[in-house]
Amino acid sequence: MNNSTWQVIADRSKGHLEHGVSVANGMIGLVSDAEPFKIKDIILNGVYDQYGRGRVSNILKAFNQFDFRIIANGRLVNESPTSTFSQKLDMRKAKLTTDFNDKKISIKQEVMALRHLPYSVLVNFEIKAIKDTSFEFQNIIEAPGHLRDVRQFYSQIDRPHVLIPLFSSVANSPSGRVKLAAANSFIFEEAHGEEPNLIHEEWDQNAHLVKFKVELKEGQVYRFSVVGSVCTSVHFSEPQNEAERLALFCKLEGRDRLVQRHEQAWGELWEKDIEIDGDDHSQRDVRYMLYHLYSFVREGNALSLSPMGLSGLGYNGHVFWDTELWMYPALLMMNPALAKSLLDYRFERLESAKQNAFSHGYKGAMFPWESADDGFEQTPVWALTGPFQQHITACVGWAFWKYYQVTQDKSWLAERGWPVLSAVAEFWSDRVERKGPSRYEINNVIGANEFEENIDNNAFTNGIVKLVLEYASQAAEQLEIVADPDWRHVAENIPILKFEDGTTRENETYNGAEIKQADANLLTYPLGLVSDPVQMKKDLDYYEPRMSPEGPAMGVCTLATIHALLHHQEEAFRLFQKSYIPNQIGPFGVMAECADGKGVAPFFITGAGGMLQTVLVGFGGLKITDEGLIQSSQCLPKHWKSLKVKGVKLKELVE
Repeated sequence: MNNSTWQVIADRSKGHLEHGVSVANGMIGLVSDAEPFKIKDIILNGVYDQYGRGRVSNILKAFNQFDFRIIANGRLVNESPTSTFSQKLDMRKAKLTTDFNDKKISIKQEVMALRHLPYSVLVNFEIKAIKDTSFEFQNIIEAPGHLRDVRQFYSQIDRPHVLIPLFSSVANSPSGRVKLAAANSFIFEEAHGEEPNLIHEEWDQNAHLVKFKVELKEGQVYRFSVVGSVCTSVHFSEPQNEAERLALFCKLEGRDRLVQRHEQAWGELWEKDIEIDGDDHSQRDVRYMLYHLYSFVREGNALSLSPMGLSGLGYNGHVFWDTELWMYPALLMMNPALAKSLLDYRFERLESAKQNAFSHGYKGAMFPWESADDGFEQTPVWALTGPFQQHITACVGWAFWKYYQVTQDKSWLAERGWPVLSAVAEFWSDRVERKGPSRYEINNVIGANEFEENIDNNAFTNGIVKLVLEYASQAAEQLEIVADPDWRHVAENIPILKFEDGTTRENETYNGAEIKQADANLLTYPLGLVSDPVQMKKDLDYYEPRMSPEGPAMGVCTLATIHALLHHQEEAFRLFQKSYIPNQIGPFGVMAECADGKGVAPFFITGAGGMLQTVLVGFGGLKITDEGLIQSSQCLPKHWKSLKVKGVKLKELVE
């Protein structure tokens, strides 16, 4: 196994663009800090409260319960001219390792968001004395400033032969609607003999710590672990009790059992992998994207993905079309069980979408442009995307049918797919403006290209609505239900506009202006409405030079995929690299939304999903059809010897 393609090593020469890397398990995301032994942010999936930007729900930043300080011989261990400090992410084991060395002490730290325990984290320490050393270790739990009514607790649970330390913090969200709790404990190696004396200190109302001291002789190694859990009243009725129980569970499971089960869970995920022979750089980068996609999603939790996943608070942690059109397809092809959680999120908020449609004067379901916990619109009022970027509703329906195509799960289609598809179809058949044959218009919308606002007959919107109306009709046929015949009638009469030379026109008034991202080209991929190579190339040639360099990464991914579908090897690979390499920022090369680190950062999982679609569909030849997931001829970059998609169930393989 080539370890270099499984590891991402921090480049400290790019420290001026410091953005940490995430270790996450689909529920908890921990983001590394510029300083050793610190965690910058801890993000909880699906937990929101109204504070901050735009009078809307914002994802909650949790307690920082993994803030560590090490004092050696009275001096804080930190970066200095005499020290070395390195970090690496092991993607195979989902483990972030920090190595620190100075003249007196060597420290190794390993951080894991435990995959098998959704609310728990394990941090291992190994401290070696280069010279005789007295070191003090401090673990701090600190509440971020927006939390209220912070309370701090410490106890030692007396059991035969052992005192179990437990310290925790509890607080309320800014509105008081959500209660958060965090709890930590320690695991000490029996080989070290008697456990150290633990001292608890309360610093102030927002922070407290537990510390201990150990004397080490030259060459002596001391190992211990911190285990912690975090949860909220969104998850449990009594979050403090549950967080403390889980911390105790981790403590008594022990480090080796926790690591074994964590690595086993990740090993099962990596049975579904993308293997590239002949290009180690691309292999590592593709795996880096897949690692983040796997990290930010969890099977069976009915939670979705924001554009930044569990890497930060960007876009308030809201869920957009980014999920269904960009992240979801790659996840669906690689691991349908994980992808299903994203659909469950929408299904559980279907009633809110129906209320949203009702309030706008329409039938059916109208999904919000920005969604949080309750499924109602969370776009700030000043952003017109909220009421007008309605293609999100078709994107949701599109994603639901894609799941059925891949899995052929008719029970799921009846129970979850059909209620969503039928409600989406009902909305669009009511939403169109019927102005005569072939003129069932969709007016006053914002399309994928957000530079053009409140326009009529947008190419992408009209195209995906035509598709989802057909998909709803197909779903009815599969379930032997009589579909509303108006759905297909409407689909047949929605126009796709063209210029005089036959190029697809982005909207009724589009005149060739710069575009934020691909819009009309989405009719080629992923929608497949434009399949004639001549038309594909005509649209590509027209819109590619009009793409703004300030646009988000997924626009370039679209172009790269289409070039690959046209078997333009060199152009496809050039744009593949352009879709993410200029967006990488130090020291871990995490992905920003736009080139040169602009836009919201990091990790822009939307772009990662788009890049993976280029690999899977463009280069790899995968295609989702009514028969299932198939593979046609590949279009590999010239220097790639092979591309294998491991663990994916193909319906058909055409050599």
